[in-house]
Parts: sequence; structure tokens; C-alpha cells
Amino acid sequence: MGSHAHSNEPIVYPNDEQFGKASPGKIGMWIFLVTDAMSFSGFLLAYGILRATRDWPNPVQALGGVGLSGFMTFLLICSSVSMVMSIDYCKRHDRKGMLTWLLVTILGGFAFLGLQVYEYNHLAHDLGMTFNNYAHGNNLFASTFFAITGFHGLHVFSGVMYLCYMYKLAHDGVFDNGNYNQLEIAGLFWHFVDLVWILVFTFVYLL
Repeated sequence: MGSHAHSNEPIVYPNDEQFGKASPGKIGMWIFLVTDAMSFSGFLLAYGILRATRDWPNPVQALGGVGLSGFMTFLLICSSVSMVMSIDYCKRHDRKGMLTWLLVTILGGFAFLGLQVYEYNHLAHDLGMTFNNYAHGNNLFASTFFAITGFHGLHVFSGVMYLCYMYKLAHDGVFDNGNYNQLEIAGLFWHFVDLVWILVFTFVYLL
């Protein structure tokens, strides 16, 4: 009984000189995100170099406008807000609110992926743009576009699967004792995915 009661108490991490009260999981996630950011930086840097040295199409015209991608951006930003709300309700020990907002976040991620599939289908069938061929312009534009957005889409899919697992844990009552550390770590990854998309949207669709 004593060990069971102790397990239901929130975990308190000691104050570290370098990392404060951050849990080992948060530190590990931050390290991963820094290395992952380097991967995206390499993609965007390559895109910028190619764009500066070759005949590059106007992204707005080549991609048939930015209305859909703009809505996708808005969708991801809203999903970040819902993720914050989910963690906030978890801190209040409100399981129903936590599950509701976490589900909203998951649905937002699935909606983004669905729209990305729709966009790829539109580009391939209506504009003649595939990974290694662009009927109306530079093939490198097509290659870099699908490489960057596809890499990000993989992150969104991974994040949605991650959040689905968090939803199961939340539904099972794992976070009812106030130990919301795992949920915050998942939130860090999701916020990173959202932030990267804003950069991708700016570099690839707008500039």
C-alpha cells in the first residue's frame, strides 16, 4: 500500500545547475529536436542555394496558389493551441478536458495529412508535378518541394502516432496523479513540428 500511494504522487525532479528542474526526458527531447532541426536546415539551405543559382519558377504560380497550404498552416497553429490546452487541463487534474483537447490535436494532425495527400494528388494530376519531374518548369523545384514537405509530413505522421499513444495513456489514467511530464515531452515534439512547417511554408510557398 505504501509503495502504491507513493507511485500516485507527482514526480519532483531536483534542481540541476545546467537544466533547472527539467526531467531527463525533456532534456533528451530537446537534444533530439536540435539535431532534427539541423536536418531541416540542410533541406532549406539546399533549396535556397538551388533557387539562387537556377531558373526557378514562382512557387505561387507553380503550386496553384497558396490558399490550401495557408489553411494547413492555420490548422497546425490551432493544433499547437489545443495541445497547450490539453496539458493545462492535465495540470488541473481534469481528465475529460485533457482528452478532449488532445483528441482535437490528433484530429488536426490527421486533417493536415489528408490535405497534404490531396495537394500531392492535385499537383501530380493537374499540374504535372511529381518527385523527379515538373512538366512546366525546373525538375529540381519539384524534387526539393516533395523532399522537404514529405520529410515534414513524416514528422507530422510520427507526431500523430505519438499523440495517439499519449491519448491511450491519458485514457488509462496515467496522468491523473499530476505527472504530466510525458505529455509535455510529446507537446515539445508537436510544437517543433508546427514551427518547422511555418518555416517551410515561408521558404517554399511564399518566398
